[in-house]
Amino acid sequence: MIRWLLRHEDGPPALRRAVWIVLAGCVPFFALRYGLHRPVAALYAIFGALPLVLFCHVPGPPRQRTRTLLAALPVGWLMVTAGTLLAVRSWAAACGMLVVGFLVAFCAALGPRAAALSIAHQLYYVLPCFPPYAPQTLGSRLAGLTVGILCTALAERFVWPEPAPVPYRAVLADAADAVARHAERTAVALAAGTGLAALRGAADRALDAARLSRVPAAERPTSPSMSDRALNHAHAALRYVRDQLDRLHACPDVPHPVSAELLRQAAAALRPAAAALRDGSAGPPPPDELAAALGTFDTARARTLDRVSAAGLRQDALVRAAAEGTRMVTEATRIALGARPAPPRSGVTPADEPFGYALVSGPGRWWWRLRAHLTPGSVLLQNAVRVAVALAAARLLAGALDLSHGFWVLLATLSLMRTSAADTRSALVPAFLGTAAGAALAAGLLYAVGDRPVYYAVLLPVVVLVGFGVGPVLGPAWMQAAMTLTFVLIFSQLAAPHWELSGVRLVNVVIGGSVGALAGLLAWPRGAHGRLRQAFADALTASAALCRSVTGALCTGGDGPVGLHRARKAVLLAEATYLQYRTERHPGRDPDPVWGDAMAAAYQALRGGEATVGRHRAGHRVPLPAAAADRLAALAARAAEEYLRSAAALRAGRWRETGPPPVCPARESAPLRYVVEHGAEIPPERALLTADAEAWLTGAAETAGRVRTR
Repeated sequence: MIRWLLRHEDGPPALRRAVWIVLAGCVPFFALRYGLHRPVAALYAIFGALPLVLFCHVPGPPRQRTRTLLAALPVGWLMVTAGTLLAVRSWAAACGMLVVGFLVAFCAALGPRAAALSIAHQLYYVLPCFPPYAPQTLGSRLAGLTVGILCTALAERFVWPEPAPVPYRAVLADAADAVARHAERTAVALAAGTGLAALRGAADRALDAARLSRVPAAERPTSPSMSDRALNHAHAALRYVRDQLDRLHACPDVPHPVSAELLRQAAAALRPAAAALRDGSAGPPPPDELAAALGTFDTARARTLDRVSAAGLRQDALVRAAAEGTRMVTEATRIALGARPAPPRSGVTPADEPFGYALVSGPGRWWWRLRAHLTPGSVLLQNAVRVAVALAAARLLAGALDLSHGFWVLLATLSLMRTSAADTRSALVPAFLGTAAGAALAAGLLYAVGDRPVYYAVLLPVVVLVGFGVGPVLGPAWMQAAMTLTFVLIFSQLAAPHWELSGVRLVNVVIGGSVGALAGLLAWPRGAHGRLRQAFADALTASAALCRSVTGALCTGGDGPVGLHRARKAVLLAEATYLQYRTERHPGRDPDPVWGDAMAAAYQALRGGEATVGRHRAGHRVPLPAAAADRLAALAARAAEEYLRSAAALRAGRWRETGPPPVCPARESAPLRYVVEHGAEIPPERALLTADAEAWLTGAAETAGRVRTR
C-alpha cells in the first residue's frame, strides 16, 4: 500500500501530514495523558496540532513556515482564553463566536499566511467555548496548546519536511526573461524593417504562468507587504510592456534605428531584473542607463517633430511606453527585494504615486488592505460574514439542544462550508456518508472493547496513519470516516467510553453541516460567481474615470489627485473575486476568457496611467494649448466610453457583441494630426507627451473594446 500511495500525486503529502499528526499530536497526547496524568493538557495538545496539520497549508520555504507557526502561538493563547471565559453562558459564547469568526475569516484579506491559519485559530476558540465552564483549567489548556503548536513546528521543520516551493519571484523571473527576448527580437525587426508578427508566443506563455490564478494559492503574493505588492506591480508592468510590443505589429514596417536601440536598452534592463528575481539576494541596479536612453530618444524625437508622420509618432510613442514600462518593472523589482523609492514630491500624496505603497508604513499598508475590503462588494467580506453567522448560529443551537461534544457541530460547520451554496451541498453528501461509516465502525469497536483505554491508545496512531495517509487519495468520505474514528478514539481515552459516542458524532456532523448549508443558501449563495460580473464592471468603470482624470491633469498642467488609488482598489477587488471564482466548481464550463480581457483592460488603464502621471509630474507641467487639450480630452472621453460600454455589457451579461473590436488608426487620430500640423507651436516636451498620452488612450480604448467584441 505504501508503494501505491507514494506513486500517487497526492500520496506523499498526505502520508507526510499523517506522520506529523502522530508525532506532533499523538505523542504529546500520550505523554501528557499517561505520563503526567494531565488529561486537559493532553486534549489541547493534540487539538493544537490537528487543525494546523489537517486544515492549514502554510506557505513559503521551511524557515518562513516555522516562523508562521510560531506566530500562531500567541493568537492561539488569545483564542483559548476568550473561549474559556465566554463559555459561562451560551449566548456569550455565541457572541464571541460571531466576533472571532468574522475577524479571523476577514483576516484572509491580509494574504495566504493569515488565510492558512484561519481555521486553526477559529477552532482554538471553539474547543474551550463549550461546557464545562472551567476557567481554573485555563493554565492546563494553554500549556497543552503550546506543546501541540511547538511540536507541530518541530515536526514540520525536521521530520520529512516539505520541499521548498518554487517562489513566485522565480516564476516572474522567467516572464521577465521572455519579455526581454520579445523586446530584443522586436528591436531587430524594427531596425531591419521586417515583419513583427509571430514574436509573442514565449512571452505570452511565461506571463500566463505568472498569473495569480495559475499559482498555487499558498504561494500567491497577495499580502499587503511591500514585497508582495511590488511583485504584483512588476507582473502587471511586464504585461504592459508586452502589450506595447504587440501593438507595434500594427505599425508600418519602416526601419527605425533609434527606436530599435531604445528597445535593446529596455531588454538589457530587464535581464538584471530577471536575474535578481531568480536569485532573490539583491535588487537590480537603478535603471540609470535606460533613463539616459529615454532622454536621448526624446531628444531625437524632438528634432524630427517637423517632419514626422502620425504613424511615426504612434510607433515612437509605443516604443517609449515599452521602455517606460521596463523602468517600472525594474523599480518594482528593486522594491520587492528591499530597496526604497524616492520620497513623494511636495504636495503629492503617496496614494497617487506609482509606487506609493512603498512610501507608507507597514501598518498603513495592512490597514489600507482591510479598509479596501470593507465593502459589501468584497467576496472576502462576504465569506467572513457567512462564516461568522453560521458558527454563531451553530453555537447557539448546540447550547439550546444541550448537545454533548458540541465542538463537533462547529467543526463540521467550519470544515464543510464552502464559498458557494452549490459547493457546500456537494461537500455534504460524502461527509455524511463517511461520518456514518466511521460511526458504525466506531460503535462496533466501542461495544467490543469497552472501557480499556490501552486498546484505544494503540489504535489511535494506526488510524491516523492509515486514515489521514490515504484520505486525500480516496476522497472526502474516507477523510470524514477517519476523522470520526480519530475523535472517538481520543475522547474514549479521556472519559468512560460508550458505543453511543459514535452516534453523537454522526448527529453533530449532520447538524453542523446542515447549519453551514443553510447559511450558504441564505448569504450570497452564488459565491464569487454571483459577484464576478459586477466586480469587473466596477474595475472598468474606475478605469474610465482614470482615463479622464489623468488626461485632465495633462491638459491643465495640474498636480492634484488623479484617482490612481480608486482604480487600484477596484482592480484589487476584481482580482480577489476572480481568484475565488477559480476555486469554485463550475461543472462543464471553462473560465470565460472575457475575465482575462477585462483584467487586461484594467491593467492597461492603470499601468499606463501610472507611467503617464509619473512622466507628467517629472516634467514642466505647463498646460497644453487649448486645441491640443480639446483633442486629447475628446480621445479620453472616447476611451472612457469604451470602458463604460464594456462595463455595461458585463453587468447585463451580454458581452459578446458582433463585429470587430474598435481600432484607432494613427492617421485618423486628432491629437496626432494636431502634433504633426502644429508641433512647432508648443514646447517639444508637451508635444511628445501629447503623442505618448494618445498612444496610451488608444491602446486603452482598443483593449476595453475587446472585452465585449472578441
